[in-house]
Amino acid sequence: MNNITLDSLISTLGQIVANFGMKLLAAIVIWVVGFWIVKKLIASIGTAMKRHKVDPSLASFSLSFLNITLKVFVIIIILTTMGVQMTSIVAVLGAASLAVGMALSGTLQNVAGGMVILLFKPFRVGDTIVTADGRTGVVKKIMIFTTQIYTFDNQVLFLPNGALSNGVITNLSQGGIRRTDLTVGISYGDNIENARKLTLKLLSKEKRVLKTPEPEVFLASLDDSAVTLTIRYWTKYEDLLPTKADVLENIYKEFPKNKLNFPFPQMDVHVKKK
Repeated sequence: MNNITLDSLISTLGQIVANFGMKLLAAIVIWVVGFWIVKKLIASIGTAMKRHKVDPSLASFSLSFLNITLKVFVIIIILTTMGVQMTSIVAVLGAASLAVGMALSGTLQNVAGGMVILLFKPFRVGDTIVTADGRTGVVKKIMIFTTQIYTFDNQVLFLPNGALSNGVITNLSQGGIRRTDLTVGISYGDNIENARKLTLKLLSKEKRVLKTPEPEVFLASLDDSAVTLTIRYWTKYEDLLPTKADVLENIYKEFPKNKLNFPFPQMDVHVKKK
């Protein structure tokens, strides 16, 4: 009797181990194959989005969200394969969602912030932005939790979507054209009208300076050592910095040739003899 009971126990344990081994093997296969399929599917969807010229901002966010969702789905299938009941999974997910939601309220705010960015589009992939804390860079990706930007010295910044959606953002790329204000000082006694005409002539030769609105040159202030002129013109955003550099260089070369001098700070000292 004891031998029969022992044999039955061993047989039962063997079946349990065999069943568990088969489930574990199946779970491993599902893990490997499932994650491989998710990777290929995300890559295919990304290629299709590029081919159909989907907005890069929407594409990066959607792919990030879909990648996480599909991986969670694969994990649920693995747990079900291992014999975990769906009711248990749902109960655990409900409790975990509550706990994680309380612990990661900031993270959930970032998800909501990403959706706000995609909905209202304060910026898009490729735009140059300045954040509320003074960080400047080009937007490369808008992901589910963060936005990736590259600074002009090629640093990579990951900014939380929640802060971006709630903070002040300056978008330097929107608007199409930008105004540039330059200040140039000439010496007292120099002919202001000649300076104005010469500057407008230089601006008219610069193809990147727009004709409308028209460039302006006017007297801005009478300072201690200089008569200060303001030069105002409009360019396309992408021409902003190179045009500014070329205009300043041309002014520096041409003003002295036309008897317009750049003053140096100076001070008159009067010595009174006793």
